Amino acid sequence: MDNSGQEVSSFSIVSGKGGVGKTNLALNLGYALHKASHQVILMDCDLGLANLDVLLGLAPDKNLQDLLMGNASVEEIVVPIESPNFDFLPSASGVPELIDLDEDLQNSIFDKLKSVMDQYDFLLMDIGAGISKTVLRFASLSKERIVVISPEPTSLTDSYALIKVLSTEYNIRSFRIVVNQVESLEDGKMSFARLNSACKRFLNLELSYLGAVRTDPAVPTAVIRQVPLLKYAPSSKAGKDILALAVKLKRIREKQLEEHFSQENS
Repeated sequence: MDNSGQEVSSFSIVSGKGGVGKTNLALNLGYALHKASHQVILMDCDLGLANLDVLLGLAPDKNLQDLLMGNASVEEIVVPIESPNFDFLPSASGVPELIDLDEDLQNSIFDKLKSVMDQYDFLLMDIGAGISKTVLRFASLSKERIVVISPEPTSLTDSYALIKVLSTEYNIRSFRIVVNQVESLEDGKMSFARLNSACKRFLNLELSYLGAVRTDPAVPTAVIRQVPLLKYAPSSKAGKDILALAVKLKRIREKQLEEHFSQENS
């Protein structure tokens, strides 16, 4: 969903492998942007294995499956997280048919969502891990891609594979990297440098470093309590790191709006 003609700034949040904290990061970035007075909608694009609702402690009556089947309108499936305008689009869990949606069905989802998107500044798409066709298509539909990695070698190799497929098959050249679960911010820079080096050497691709989030005991506690970390412990190490990332997302949006405005007036 290219936003060149829209107000909403879309970010797909992806990872090469599971277990790197991608969904938790998506939730807390949304919360941080909401607290900065932005209108934010979180979309659970991990079709078939949805878990954003679990992190939020919610049990939505309707989800994207109902929207696709024509059993519910967009307005009926949007779930408020906090007022005003911090909302959530839930997906289904345990529905194998949703895991590998074809292109027409994915486009159908976004066509149906257009009616509400102009209410928001940010669309954050929490996309499943790996390189399935559904993951790749969703990632290609957003204006920006945030690839979440951890310092583990398997995370680096799987993220490289994801970036390689998106760049070679979808001609995507812009990737912003967040290194999660690091012992220090310096470790984050080192992990990014290793991934960036491989992408420059083999893909002729320069990655963009968004930042790192430190390992923090407050994170699993917030997950168990089913509240966003930034609500439970905003001054924690990880909380401060996520707030710094949110500031960068705001700057990216400002730049997008400037470019859009200059194009309209050229």
